Amino acid sequence: MRMVDLIEKKRDGEALSKAEIQFIINSYVLGDIPDYQMSAWAMAIYFRGMSLKETAELTLAMAQSGDQLDLSTLGGRFVDKHSTGGVGDKTTLLLGPMVAACGVPVAKMSGRGLGHTGGTIDKLSAVPGFRVELSQEEFVAQVKKIGLSVIAQTGNLVPADKLLYALRDVTATVSSIPLIASSVMSKKIAAGAQGIVLDVKYGSGAFMKTIKEARMLAKTMVSIGNTLGRQTIAVLSNMNQPLGRAVGNSLEILEVADALQGKGPEDLMEVSIELGAWMLVAGDAVPNVGAGKVCLRQSIKSGTAWNKFLSFLTEQGGDAQAVVERRLQVAPWNLPILAQETGYVQMFDAHKIGVLAMALGAGRVTKASPIDLGTGVILTRKAGEWVEAGEPILQLYGSNKEMLEEGIKLAQNLVTVGSDAPELPPLIEEVIQ
Repeated sequence: MRMVDLIEKKRDGEALSKAEIQFIINSYVLGDIPDYQMSAWAMAIYFRGMSLKETAELTLAMAQSGDQLDLSTLGGRFVDKHSTGGVGDKTTLLLGPMVAACGVPVAKMSGRGLGHTGGTIDKLSAVPGFRVELSQEEFVAQVKKIGLSVIAQTGNLVPADKLLYALRDVTATVSSIPLIASSVMSKKIAAGAQGIVLDVKYGSGAFMKTIKEARMLAKTMVSIGNTLGRQTIAVLSNMNQPLGRAVGNSLEILEVADALQGKGPEDLMEVSIELGAWMLVAGDAVPNVGAGKVCLRQSIKSGTAWNKFLSFLTEQGGDAQAVVERRLQVAPWNLPILAQETGYVQMFDAHKIGVLAMALGAGRVTKASPIDLGTGVILTRKAGEWVEAGEPILQLYGSNKEMLEEGIKLAQNLVTVGSDAPELPPLIEEVIQ
């Protein structure tokens, strides 16, 4: 085979065979195909698309390009969860302990944040001493012991995706549904998942801006998973305003601690319980979603989810007592942004809140950028809530005066107040199986 022929074939809208896709992925990982040819191929896919069969074959070839985890020794069905990214999305840290407390083990590899979206691994790094990197043996042993572990993705897990994503990022080919879907699903397949629950977000704070785009991506990923023999469920959720009230790493850990003790924001609890219930269904732990929600709520009420979270932190070297006593690093400088008039808070722009948090130091511009774990934003009011003139709507946290001044500029006119309560869309749009 010659790469130039396969580029031409896809450029002309023809379908690639399983052997051709495997040749492309394997040769690229080995360094036999140069970046300029892979870029041309990705652009051909961007314009011509791929069939569901092609996308499934691409997913499998990428999953097989490096290490694959064998979690069969855990027993039962292992279920993984993935979010397509949002602002203030800390659902993994909330539903992980709840699901584990209900009898389904959670062995999850997560990523770091980039741009306006936060990463689970960054949030866990805000807990003093917490180890985000474990060997495969330590990872599996911990899940066997307490039913829960969350670690950073291993270095050789789906190397094809790392190479191809870096290329797509600089060649304007990120927003291709076949390439997004194969990127997400290849990592879930390689991580050993038998069931996969996807939180596909849409709105201003998500990569998919419209329900139509999110639905198309969800259906593609569900089709890939089912084609490859993994039960796959996608939940479409709204990301037009941040999830919960905290945006920023330490701030979000503290919000998770509150939520696991029954004091969580309603929107965060609703999305987490929906996703967790589907994980319990996929794990064969409950007969239906309703029963799953009952179990998850009971895990909060009884304290078993909170205790599971503390055990999880301790097992991975974290100072759980620092979370209990709320001694996490929080930026010393903070400033409220006050409402200029009385009325109902209108819809937030989640993307702009994410950019604000990033400017304060809570996010990174590039993968190599440092982050300031203690910075971020607290939404003291959310869309639909009443506020009096002079009361705070946002609370900004920065490590120095200069950061806060930059944050104040971005926060100006970020939130509007009106006399009428806004019509808020449902948090959960639909479930695709």
